[in-house]
Amino acid sequence: MTKGPINNLRWWIAGLVFLSTVINYVDRQTLSVLAPRLTRELHLTNTEYGWISQAFLIPYTAMFILAGLLIDRYGTKLVYGVAAAWWSVAAMLHAAAGSALGFGVFRFLLGTAESANFVAAQKVAAEWFPPKDRGTLNGWVQAGSVTGAVITPPAVIWMADRWGWRAAFLFTGALGLLWVLAWFSCYHLPEKHPLITEAERALINGGEMERRRDEDQVAPSPKWIDYLRLPQTWGLLLARIISDPVWWFYLFWLPKYLTEQQGLSEQRMSWLVWIPYLVSDIGSVVGGWYSGRLIARQVGAVAARKAVMIASALIMPLGLLLVLRPSTALALALISLVLGAHSSWKTNLVTMTVDIFPRRVVASVHGIVATGGGIGGALFTTLAGYVIDSYSYTPLLVLMGVLHPLAYLCVAWLVKGEAMRSAKLKFQPPSPVG
Repeated sequence: MTKGPINNLRWWIAGLVFLSTVINYVDRQTLSVLAPRLTRELHLTNTEYGWISQAFLIPYTAMFILAGLLIDRYGTKLVYGVAAAWWSVAAMLHAAAGSALGFGVFRFLLGTAESANFVAAQKVAAEWFPPKDRGTLNGWVQAGSVTGAVITPPAVIWMADRWGWRAAFLFTGALGLLWVLAWFSCYHLPEKHPLITEAERALINGGEMERRRDEDQVAPSPKWIDYLRLPQTWGLLLARIISDPVWWFYLFWLPKYLTEQQGLSEQRMSWLVWIPYLVSDIGSVVGGWYSGRLIARQVGAVAARKAVMIASALIMPLGLLLVLRPSTALALALISLVLGAHSSWKTNLVTMTVDIFPRRVVASVHGIVATGGGIGGALFTTLAGYVIDSYSYTPLLVLMGVLHPLAYLCVAWLVKGEAMRSAKLKFQPPSPVG
């Protein structure tokens, strides 16, 4: 980095979070891409593969709350960096696996750290971004996850063909260790960063840096369990439980779906599977950007997020057409549309946490809410392997088409900004309009 102040430094920080999320998803997606090869070589059933995925999701889910508490207590810089180093080493250890049990153990280790990435991203949004930019940042976070899913299939298949599947795990895992070095060198809070301009510092803090610092110092913080007394927390939590299985389904099972149901070879699958993930990338950025535009037009933050979310939810039932077993081209188009809408939805859903809760507790609350996504994914992943082995993909495709409209009902019913002012809690967070 240069010695003088950097204009728009917050977007360089966003770039670091984006890269971390890309690496995060490369590390978790490598196994999914190699699944057709590994199930053949190691004679794994779909049910066993479902349990291996479950071994990742259980600690991934459980660690959201702990990650949030640790980040709020010890700071974004330290906890984020340590977590990235942990999951990178765990990803590399997959190269030593030779059975379902071995993969399960290393997936468990991977899951214990990977959830910290998304909790820390929300803390970065609260620390570095004004409300109008938070949706865009979260769009890039979601885009990072999808970018990882886009680049992993061709890169991993190429490495596996050239050097073997064990080398693929080693190379992809090592990327995170390089990111850790950059993170510890570059990240500081806006109040302390040596390269931030005064204009940007004022923009981030809305001209109220001193008042916010004083509030953070003197206002007592509630216990994390106190947030479960708020309807907003339950609305966001239930929405994640209900809607996140859609993403886990397409993340873990799309490569196998294209080879088993569409009859694609492993090589051809690797050439095509990135297309839906790329559209998902676009959906996450556009969804976050558009809600930010609405906020800039004086629409309340919560109302703006809801407007984009309902439009996204209404697109999701188009995925029901997949049960008709369309051509590969049409199937990819439908899956692309569904994933684009889902990413737009999720970008705005996760940003609501930053809109509603004060900065000093964002990581803790997001950890609670994000646990819902892990719970939904963990329950669904176990079910998915059994359903596919016992029946087919059809029941799952039907379920994926109706979850988002149901999740939106939870948001519309429970997430109302003005209800955040609760005399029962020990703080008085701001109340977004909507």
